[in-house]
Amino acid sequence: MFISYFDESGDDGYPKYSSELFVLSSLYMHETHWKENLQTIQSFRKVLKAEYGFLVKEEFHSKEFVTDKNPYHGRYEPTIRKKILLDHCYLLSTLKLKCVSVVIDKKNINRPKYEILKNALTYSIQRIENDLNKSYAGERFMIISDEGRVAKMRETTRKIQRINYIPSKFSFSSYRQEIQNLIEDPLPKNSQESYFIQFADLLAFIVSLYAKRHLCFEKIDWGKRILNVLDYGDEIKLMDILRPCLNLKASTKNPYGIVHYPQSQK
Repeated sequence: MFISYFDESGDDGYPKYSSELFVLSSLYMHETHWKENLQTIQSFRKVLKAEYGFLVKEEFHSKEFVTDKNPYHGRYEPTIRKKILLDHCYLLSTLKLKCVSVVIDKKNINRPKYEILKNALTYSIQRIENDLNKSYAGERFMIISDEGRVAKMRETTRKIQRINYIPSKFSFSSYRQEIQNLIEDPLPKNSQESYFIQFADLLAFIVSLYAKRHLCFEKIDWGKRILNVLDYGDEIKLMDILRPCLNLKASTKNPYGIVHYPQSQK
């Protein structure tokens, strides 16, 4: 069995929203690799504590850390924040797992009722299912996510196990393919208690930086707080570091396998 962890960057509101992009990232691993991955992260966190005073059990929330917001405000210089972010990326790239990210670009939505989270979650689950069917026949997977969106996720996962339409690559039609490998409803877990959810948050944050510069029809600038730590172009370096753990087959349209919907009509 595989265990998957989900987290997001941006809000899932539409048509009213505070962020133009919504990114849902997941990482998934076979149960036999779970303990080894956890022990690797625990060892890494002990090094962070020894070198930077970052407590082993302290939650790493990527955006707040990089932008120097509470609870990290004033504790680390920009160069140290960048170094710690890079260290997290290098560590994630070595773990025995795979990652999928879905970007929903709200500026490309052309219908009044578009369910952001539902679509992002559906696309993500489809990619995990496809990977298991091709490489791990007979395996099942379960979802663990931060507590805030579990109710919405439960509604979606129950539906796509009953009926699920997938757009065809070769026409404007779609075909029906229900999700077969997902077991149980999404299970809640506080992100503060899960290193894996925190790494899903890290991936979603980095993918959002990349998407703003490379997936949107018109580039979106990063905030000043981010630019105090990162330069334009660093998003490519970060994605290249993460490349070994990315499911590159999740989307053949993107070099990092990022799933991007809706496509621009411009």
